Amino acid sequence: MRRVIAAVLALVLGPAGVAWATDLDELLERSHDASYVADLTISCSTPDGARDAVVRIAQVEGLMVVGSTIDADLQVAAGAGGWSLSRHDGVVAAAEVDSAGTQQEPLYVVEDLGARSVLGRDAMAYRLVRDGTLRAELVFDDETGALVLATTFAADGTTYCQRRFISIDPEPPSLSPLAVSEDVALLTLSTDVETGLPEQIGGFDRLDLYEDEDGFRFAYYSDGFFSFAVFETPVAVELPDGVVVEAESGTYHRSYTAGQVTYTWETRAGGLALIGDLPPDMHEAVLSGLAEPYDAGWLGRFWRRLFG
Repeated sequence: MRRVIAAVLALVLGPAGVAWATDLDELLERSHDASYVADLTISCSTPDGARDAVVRIAQVEGLMVVGSTIDADLQVAAGAGGWSLSRHDGVVAAAEVDSAGTQQEPLYVVEDLGARSVLGRDAMAYRLVRDGTLRAELVFDDETGALVLATTFAADGTTYCQRRFISIDPEPPSLSPLAVSEDVALLTLSTDVETGLPEQIGGFDRLDLYEDEDGFRFAYYSDGFFSFAVFETPVAVELPDGVVVEAESGTYHRSYTAGQVTYTWETRAGGLALIGDLPPDMHEAVLSGLAEPYDAGWLGRFWRRLFG
């Protein structure tokens, strides 16, 4: 479960680093390479109510450290080749990140919205349109290239989430990669593992597939901007703060945090968990492309916990 939590935090950092339109690809790459320290607010309107957070980002030369301005105990380090989650007692999870999957044709049209001013600084704004539907507006700082404002939209045009810098210091911070202890399970990219996770779901391509020595697997999907991970587990993943929701494909547990949604459900083979930044109207198409929920009953769940 700690690895699931780590992936939640890794995904919340921002949109996927895979982009199809050349201009967007260049913008996201420059933002990834930017150096700065910033405070960031995340505000989302979800079917389960408002979700808000404030985080502090320090980034230099592709290495990013994200920490809560409320809980200084928790940090995520992300950079070229991997990410890790640490608490006061050391790193608790890590993964190497690489893109091994094939990528589909461009889904997003990128429109130039012109100059903007954010925090008194010059910036440029862009609109992302998929299948004729506005999905995001992005604003990049001219000097640093940082993505200082990102607004994502539901299909009906309402705002789903907004990530906004409330402060930025362009002076490069002093960062060093976190040391991962020997007892941390490192998830490594795998191309030959057998899995029931499809290569495409609802317009999203499977880019990465990971497996650890215990058989824990997860796949990373992207449509070029939005992204999510799907986890295969021997038993159902518990979601203590989740609500029960009914979809066409079955019954799920769901939990929203700022910028993130998590679904968990039991299947005939074990359990699945989905974690991503998708607007709510995209959820059904993705869930219906995965194994359907299955109720094994209390005896079946007890047996699985004992014997896997």
